[in-house]
Amino acid sequence: MNRIALLEDHPRLAGLVERGLGAAGIAVDTFPSMESAWHPLVERAYAAAVVDRGLPDGDGLALVRRLRAAGNRVPCLMLTARDALRDRVDGLEAGADDYLPKPFALEELVARVRALMRRPPVLRDLQLDYLDLCVKPELGCMSCGSQTITLAPAELQIVICLVHAGGQTVRRGALEAAAWGLGEAVTPNALDVALHRLRRKLVAIGTGLDLINLRGQGFALRGVDAPH
Repeated sequence: MNRIALLEDHPRLAGLVERGLGAAGIAVDTFPSMESAWHPLVERAYAAAVVDRGLPDGDGLALVRRLRAAGNRVPCLMLTARDALRDRVDGLEAGADDYLPKPFALEELVARVRALMRRPPVLRDLQLDYLDLCVKPELGCMSCGSQTITLAPAELQIVICLVHAGGQTVRRGALEAAAWGLGEAVTPNALDVALHRLRRKLVAIGTGLDLINLRGQGFALRGVDAPH
């Protein structure tokens, strides 16, 4: 996935970072606070997160600690006006992967984000397993036993989101954001088409999972014998 999350409440700086990363081929979803970013970060497989320490609802490091406590290993680059060694140590001990003090050159930010995205994927991204279904993000496919089928990019992000949920319901908006990002216009039936294709592909590889629609709540991957 070539999309990152940016937590920055300063509109001008956020716009500059968005344009700089966009020019490098990296899509960006921007959030002005920790609370607004929490659900997207846990529901989507972002390639990295760029987190400002000075956010309206607290220190960005608190969000990184919360992510790590929840088992989320998305690579995090911290942005801060603080340049003391103690602050850098605190950031790394909190689970941050890199640290860039302000002011910074946009070229350096792009280079550091690219470096984080090139790191070997964390274990949860190498292969995702749920019951008899195996999803391999790097190969863009899913399999059951000896049967393998390729997935379109949007389908891959949707199934990753559903597998991470482990049978729990995922809201429609969260699936749309996972597939197409928060800033892209999505046609009204795009998700329904993608889900229809995913259902057919699940049947094609013989998995015992069903992609169900819990009306008014969202969607979930569950065993065909599980209560709906």
